[in-house]
Amino acid sequence: MAKTVVMGAGSWGTAFALVLADAGNEVSIWGRRAEVCDAINNDRENTEYLPGISMPEAISATTDAEEALADREVVVLAVPSQQLRANLESWAHLIPRDAVIVSLMKGVELGTHKRMSEVIAEITGAGPERIAVVSGPNLAREIASREPAASVVACEDQDVAERLQKLMHTPAFRPYTNTDVVGCELGGTTKNIIGLAVGVCVGLGFGDNTKASVITRGLAETARLGLAIGADPQTFSGLAGMGDLVATCSSPLSRNRTFGEKLGQGLTVDEVTAQTRQVAEGVKSCTSVSDLAKAYGVEMPIVEHVAALIAGKMTPIELVSALISREAKSESI
Repeated sequence: MAKTVVMGAGSWGTAFALVLADAGNEVSIWGRRAEVCDAINNDRENTEYLPGISMPEAISATTDAEEALADREVVVLAVPSQQLRANLESWAHLIPRDAVIVSLMKGVELGTHKRMSEVIAEITGAGPERIAVVSGPNLAREIASREPAASVVACEDQDVAERLQKLMHTPAFRPYTNTDVVGCELGGTTKNIIGLAVGVCVGLGFGDNTKASVITRGLAETARLGLAIGADPQTFSGLAGMGDLVATCSSPLSRNRTFGEKLGQGLTVDEVTAQTRQVAEGVKSCTSVSDLAKAYGVEMPIVEHVAALIAGKMTPIELVSALISREAKSESI
């Protein structure tokens, strides 16, 4: 048992708080909005993001970051990736110096092209032995409903990864350890962008052959970039790679797949954003991942075309046509 805190009261942060509570930990949730925290404390339910899911007494919520972080052994960050830096700049001095910091976020920062663990290290000064990531096929609603699922907890320090594994292992949630932080983060980030592309194909009315083609070639793109920046290629065939990609691209519960589907149906980015209460991370990360790939000289046509679509430089049908009409080459390239 450990004293833990989840910084972020959205659907995934709340679902992960349930995992920690089910594993026997004391859990605090920090939320930006008082009404969300009040609902958790008084109604035992996050009515905004996970309505209908009962929350145990082991979980409490507060809008006070200092109160939430006090004496915590494990600090879980679950805010939108593009808001991490601003939040951490106000929280860093409150995080206990020996606490392990766990990232649930799946994105690459705009402008700096840094992964979330790199932003955490920069702002907090924490070493790699204090920074971990959790990634895998973990749709929040299914996790919160205690449907069987597996994930990966990655830290460069194997002992820390194993400690965290024990703190989040429940009858319904099975975590595996890994030391490839780079690969786990990259897999979690790019799958959102590929999920957007698959959603576009669904919105245009294309079937399973098209979806499977985009998923498979999207994984190949991810692996190419991962290899270039030092990831373990095997990571992409596991839960944080193929597993997360399949869940995101296949499920209507996926925000990114749903966002792309609406784009394929003819809505604009602004129109879909206005309809969406939660962040589709791929919409922001597609540009930063495309820029990162260019910096390493890695070709990622799906990511590049999704970035062009989001920027209004390409239509949904042009995206699919451009991918199919590219020069024929060996599958291994």
